[in-house]
Amino acid sequence: MTKQFATLTAVLLCAGPVAAQQTDLLIGSTSASSSHYGYFVAVGQIVNDAVEGISAAVVETGATMDNIRRMERDQIDLGLVTTNVAQHAVSGTQEFEGNVQDLSLLWVYTGAPQNVIVRADAGIDSLEALDGQRFNPGIRGSATETTTEAVFATLGLSADWVRGSTTDIVDAIKDNRVAGYAKSGSGVRLDASTMDVATFTDIDVLGLSPEQADTLRTEMPDISIVDIPEGAADGVAAYTTWSFGVGVGTTSAMSEEDAYAIVSAVMADETVQVNALAELQDTNLADLTLQYGTVPLHPGAARWFEENGYELPEQLQPVE
Repeated sequence: MTKQFATLTAVLLCAGPVAAQQTDLLIGSTSASSSHYGYFVAVGQIVNDAVEGISAAVVETGATMDNIRRMERDQIDLGLVTTNVAQHAVSGTQEFEGNVQDLSLLWVYTGAPQNVIVRADAGIDSLEALDGQRFNPGIRGSATETTTEAVFATLGLSADWVRGSTTDIVDAIKDNRVAGYAKSGSGVRLDASTMDVATFTDIDVLGLSPEQADTLRTEMPDISIVDIPEGAADGVAAYTTWSFGVGVGTTSAMSEEDAYAIVSAVMADETVQVNALAELQDTNLADLTLQYGTVPLHPGAARWFEENGYELPEQLQPVE
């Protein structure tokens, strides 16, 4: 017995201290063809490199709606959310009618103008002219899809909706099987998938009329109306469209310490995010969060903001 005890003691001493418990997180993103997917790969890299005890992996998803549903089913731990759909989820309205979601905000990293892109040879010069045209309102399950449909309903517009992934729709536009699509921009620039279309096919961007913009300001306060300057892509004139913020959401299942550590690492980063999404150069993520945020911050995120001198507006105050 004494010999066995001595042997066990020696083994334990050689093994050294017990390793700290590792937390594995799954990050829901969007289509891999989107520039936003690259951003979430960067977030995963920051977490893995700078947050001790947490390992993160990024999975391709159908964006906001899909991510919120996956978080509800405990299939992912955090992910891309848009500020308008997040507000619907937390308040149990619109697509979440009667089904309030456990969702909180970590940070907002960009605004997302919703760009209505059509083939130049389709002869479509206004949103009204999309009536009867085969048109994709956004990738299936995305905030772009649901918001485009809501905008069209509010403005009394219609189109022949075509559903599909970004890859499917981009190919369909190139092949002239679909007239166009609604796609989240990358800041004030058109996103990567739209530039892919433009490489092969001349495109036009359809904007809101002043009257349509006024209607949306009055009847859809959960979105913003933005003026995009000339140069969203070569040859694209200035236009007006609708927008929302894009950020990272999670649930109450994430601990305050983990949320605080992740937000701290992301806010301290000065290179990885910019390399993934050039529009973030000289961008203050905390200011964007205060500007676009529509739902309460996770307590761990709120702790970072308060420690760094930011006064949280009422809608961002964490739920007690």
